[in-house]
Amino acid sequence: MTDWTSHDLVAIAAAITDGQVSSVAITEACLARIEAWQPHLNAFIRIDRAAALATAHERDRERAAGRLRGPLHGVPLAHKDMFYRRGRISTGGSAIRRDWIADRTATVIERLDAAGAIDLGTLNMAEFAAGPTGHNIHFGDCCNPWDPARVTGGSSSGSGASVAARLVFGALGSDTGGSIRMPAAICGVVGMKPTYGRVSRFGALPRSWSLDHVGPLTRSVADNARLLSIIAGADAQDSTASAHDVPDYEAALGRAMAGLRLGWPASLDGIDAGTLSALQQARGALERLGVRIVDVRLPELTPLFDTAETIIKCEAAAMHRPWLESRPQDYSNQVRWRMEAGFLIPATQYIDALRLRTHHTEAFLATTMDGIDALLLPTMPFATPTRAETDVERQPGATALAILARFSRFTRPFNLLGLPALSLPCGFDGNGLPIGMQLVGRPFSEALLYAIGHAYQQVTDHHRQAPSLVPGITRP
Repeated sequence: MTDWTSHDLVAIAAAITDGQVSSVAITEACLARIEAWQPHLNAFIRIDRAAALATAHERDRERAAGRLRGPLHGVPLAHKDMFYRRGRISTGGSAIRRDWIADRTATVIERLDAAGAIDLGTLNMAEFAAGPTGHNIHFGDCCNPWDPARVTGGSSSGSGASVAARLVFGALGSDTGGSIRMPAAICGVVGMKPTYGRVSRFGALPRSWSLDHVGPLTRSVADNARLLSIIAGADAQDSTASAHDVPDYEAALGRAMAGLRLGWPASLDGIDAGTLSALQQARGALERLGVRIVDVRLPELTPLFDTAETIIKCEAAAMHRPWLESRPQDYSNQVRWRMEAGFLIPATQYIDALRLRTHHTEAFLATTMDGIDALLLPTMPFATPTRAETDVERQPGATALAILARFSRFTRPFNLLGLPALSLPCGFDGNGLPIGMQLVGRPFSEALLYAIGHAYQQVTDHHRQAPSLVPGITRP
């Protein structure tokens, strides 16, 4: 009997289109897998079983009548619980919006619907997208499918966990400081933070409107390219959405690697030996494909990190002011503290941070990116920690805070710069947990990053490894 949940998104879409399997059968298989894994992972906040099956039946009737909606016809997906669907609850992972019903549908959700996708429900996330680990005191922590005692990464924790555990074929996440790329790296899947403005954010709960990016998490680079092709592009309802042409990302996957120049930092301080070893092996694989490795100098990342932190805190404080004043008790302590810090930052400092953003971006492109096509970096600088040692809400302390401070060292700078960055698996650490590498490009160079990542995945199998459900292990 074929286990259809083990196939990737592109293969499942083709199987449904060709009539090898029905959308109902695929949806039922995903729902059965969710039922088995959910007690261990807590990846979902809401499972829309009846609605998903009704849509699957509709997709099968459409296919029988010769009407295919698009490249995702009948394919089950699920998304971080911050993308609105009119008439449905969207919690944002918070107590404050536990019962809030959306009055609009996010543009990205409308585009996936139009392409024929099926929505299985909403995925767990950090409260108001404000956390790098996957902890959530309101809906329970999301657990790592490779080891439930480990973090999943955040804030798109359910997106990373559900894709890795083969519960869905793809998921949307958001990324303000690494919240797509960190769960992708930690859970062993592919995550794209596109160029700022490449994807509309209309109908997505904001965290920081100057730094928020929306993008897909998938099992393979090819799957990711398909989803981005569907959700990217201009949107009259989002003035920040770019009108830059959307290329055929899938068509670009076969590009030859010979002659491409990939930047390798001359100094990579602060990353552990296992991560560095995996990155060096990935470098070797790319060199064998014909990529030329060029030593580059990274700028000091702390100023970029701090500038982004100023923007995040100020914009989050402004957005949350009404709730912080009327319902402060409904926030977890660490989320409230981080947002309230924005009230203490002078307006001039926030304006300077916005102004410096352009300066930092131009300087980075003119120096580090000069003469190269893309940059190779780690996504996370260290092995995946446990949920217990990073739980600042239940076990506050300097050690946990110090670990959290290192999570987004190599991700947050590229939110400030607005550059596209692709995280993909490149190995496993000593505990058997995935390690991720990051490809960073120039503005709107997603097609190139996909081509490099896809070529790498043709000669490696890290992305094909899947976690196994361990009987008797339940979520603490």
